[in-house]
Amino acid sequence: MADKWGVSGTYFETCNCEAACPCVFLSAPSTGDCSVLIGWHVERGRFEDVNLGGLNVALAVYSPGHMLEVPWQAALYLDERATPEQKDALMHIFSGQAGGHPSLLAKYIGEVLGVTSAPIEYHAEGKKRSMRIEGVAEAEIEAIPGLNGDVTISNHPLCIAPGYAAVVSKSTKLKYHDHGMSWELSGKTGFQSPFSYQS
Repeated sequence: MADKWGVSGTYFETCNCEAACPCVFLSAPSTGDCSVLIGWHVERGRFEDVNLGGLNVALAVYSPGHMLEVPWQAALYLDERATPEQKDALMHIFSGQAGGHPSLLAKYIGEVLGVTSAPIEYHAEGKKRSMRIEGVAEAEIEAIPGLNGDVTISNHPLCIAPGYAAVVSKSTKLKYHDHGMSWELSGKTGFQSPFSYQS
């Protein structure tokens, strides 16, 4: 019998491509490869009888070429505040093992570099999103002003949050140092929106 689960909240991502990232339209990355950091804040969620509300998750992904043509390397980070049961549930959901939309993204991953518990801070304030993984990463983005409201895209093939329009943003910071990778950049692409996944 399949596990019953569902999580919802807010998410953002930022990568090394120029805004808006060509990868989401199935084009090659701006610089030939793509380094992306994704953060989720679970506002409400359960995995069977395990409550997941209030916890954070992050995923670092490196694609050495066109994202549909080469396997990705990925590292998953789980909120260290989580109990062992919560960490197991988060790992199953966000690694794609529990099915749902994360499993569609997971099929592109060729190598899992690690699954790590870490202090993860996630902040959402107005048009800004930020995340810090202690000793590993910092990321900040801010929405790009549109003519009349937010600039958005929806239903693109590599969307992290299907069913929601992603607000196009730019990074003010992206730093990542782990698994032999080192990224430090700003002024590049970002997206933010609510998300909702379920079994």
